[in-house]
Order: sequence, then structure tokens, then C-alpha cells
Amino acid sequence: MVNALISCRTARLGGHVYECDHCGHTLNAYNSCRNRHCPKCQSKARRKWLQERMEELLPVEYFHVVFTIPDLLNPLTLMNKEVVYEILFRAVKETLVQSSANPKNLGARIGFLAILHTWGQNLMDHPHIHCVVPGGGLSPDGSRWISCPKGFFLSVKILSKLFRGKFLDYLKNAFQDHRLRFYGNSRDLEKPKEFQKLLDQAYSKPWVVYAKPPFAGPKQVLRYLGNYTHRVAISNHRILNVQDGVVRFRWKDYRDGNTWKTMALSASEFMRRFLLHVIPKRFVRIRCYGFLSNRNKKELLARCRELLGEPAETEDALEEESDIGEAMIAELMLCPKCGQGHMIAVMILEPEPGFHSALKLDSS
Repeated sequence: MVNALISCRTARLGGHVYECDHCGHTLNAYNSCRNRHCPKCQSKARRKWLQERMEELLPVEYFHVVFTIPDLLNPLTLMNKEVVYEILFRAVKETLVQSSANPKNLGARIGFLAILHTWGQNLMDHPHIHCVVPGGGLSPDGSRWISCPKGFFLSVKILSKLFRGKFLDYLKNAFQDHRLRFYGNSRDLEKPKEFQKLLDQAYSKPWVVYAKPPFAGPKQVLRYLGNYTHRVAISNHRILNVQDGVVRFRWKDYRDGNTWKTMALSASEFMRRFLLHVIPKRFVRIRCYGFLSNRNKKELLARCRELLGEPAETEDALEEESDIGEAMIAELMLCPKCGQGHMIAVMILEPEPGFHSALKLDSS
């Protein structure tokens, strides 16, 4: 994975030679590694994902809900990423679905998008899940739309307690089923009494659940999350420079009034922190639930729009969006030198031997 990221958009991965059909200007365009952890790759896939999510938005208030586990569970999580991340998704899903289905709360079948983030601004491990949730859902019989009270989704106290209970219960089951592994200083946790102490400590900690309407609307939240749907931890624009073995990057200190600061790390420490966030192979970190789950999404979204009185999207609108996309592609292919001609691929640059595998898309 690291080799692919280092080689991204270099001659090692091959590419194409483009030539302007007007002035003859040429340039080399090297292939991307297409690894899902790469901060430079998959911009096209990200735009496509973002556009599809925008098209699914309903004419209702939306809420941005974030579930976070206590820091004391971070070492255990790093040793058991696949197991604990799966537990995290399951606990979040069941917490939101069951809480909203309860007649005492909302009494509706909701739908939502959930995205796993494992990092903080300083690149240290900070597992949490962002959810984008419409403010309401379908009645149990599907005959009407039930809206949330304006500006209020569900009680965060209810959500945090239920989330804590579900997560720790599933974690305990994973321990009893011998699905957890312990290494180094954490080997004592193999003993049932020591593991129970960890669970007791985690249960006594406050579990943070954030639930508020997006300040600038759901599109703003989707754009924010879209920055990290097809890459991990940090984008290139935050990296200021790399000099004398030191990486300097910008980070936002949320504990100091969201102040932007500069952090300097040795290259080895920067890489260590970055690699903390490598997702297990084939692990899906973007998931949809309820009426947004893939199985019945088309029919259920159509039903939601019908109940909300929103007209179905016309073919003319779809064609217009397609025309906009084609216009953007045409603009990107304009010659950067003369601005009149278009860049045409005239030659294939073969990758170096042994780098063909790096071009395989890690699409899981």
C-alpha cells in the first residue's frame, strides 16, 4: 500500500503522453495508484459519490450525528480493527434505528448514511462515525411521513446510553468468542478479570454523541464528508512542506476555539500516524441504512418524495446534469498553453515492471 502511494502519479506507474491538436504542446500525465488511502487519488470517484448522495436528499431538515468511543478503547481498537470497527457500525445502526422506531421518540423508520473516520486533526487514532440523517421517516405501515420536531432529532442522552450499552455488550461477546487479539503491553487483557476491568472503566466514561442540524444544510455536510470518503486522514493541501526530514502540516485545534495551528513531525512519526488509519482489506467504511439501504432505496425514496409532495426528477433535469458533466470534462481537456486546442492522448507510457498490481483498485 505504501509503495503504491509513494509511486502515485509518477513515471513508475506509467501513463499517457497528451498533445494539443491546435499548438502541438505536449505533456505527460502519469497514472494514479487508485488506492483508497491515497490523498491524491479518486477525485472522480469522490465527485460521482457526492453527486449521487446529493440527488438522494429529501426536502426535509437534516441532522449531523457523530458517535465516538472513549480514548481508553483506542489501543484495543488498533489491535482489532476489523472486529471493533464492525461492532462500531452495528452499535450505531441499532442505536439510531431502534431509538427512532420507538413510539416514545419518533415512531418512524428512518434512513441514514454512516461513514467511519478513524483520525483526529493531529492524525492520532480517534475512531468515530459520522451520520447524515433526514429529520423524519416513514410510518410503520409506510402510509405517511413522520417529521421530527423542528431543530430536534433524538435526545443525545438516550442515544449515548444506548450506544454505550450496545457497543460494550458486543465487545464483551467478541472477547468471549475469542475474536479479539492482544499484543505487547495489552497482553494482560487476555485474562477475563482484566478485560472486565476495561469494560467497567469504559462504562464509567462519558460517551460522546453529537446530534445537531447541519449549520449550512445537508449539502455542506456531504461536501465535508466527501473530502474523506475516498481517501484517509489528511489531504495534500494541509501539508505545508517537507524539509530536513520534518513534515509540517496545518491542523485545527478544536479545544482552542477551532484555531488553525501548524504541527511539525518527523517523517517517520508522520508516516506512523498516517498508517494508523489504514482500513482492513475489503472493509466497507461507507454504509447506508433504513430506507437508504441499497436493497429497497429506489422504491422507498420514491415513496418518501411522494408523501412529502416533492415532484419526481424529470428526464430533462437528468439530461441537463449530464450536459454539465460533459462540459466540465471538455474544459479539463483544454490545452493549458494555448487555451484553444484540446489535449489528445498520442502515446502510452508503460509502468515499470512490478508495478502493475499497484494499479488495481482497492474498491472495498
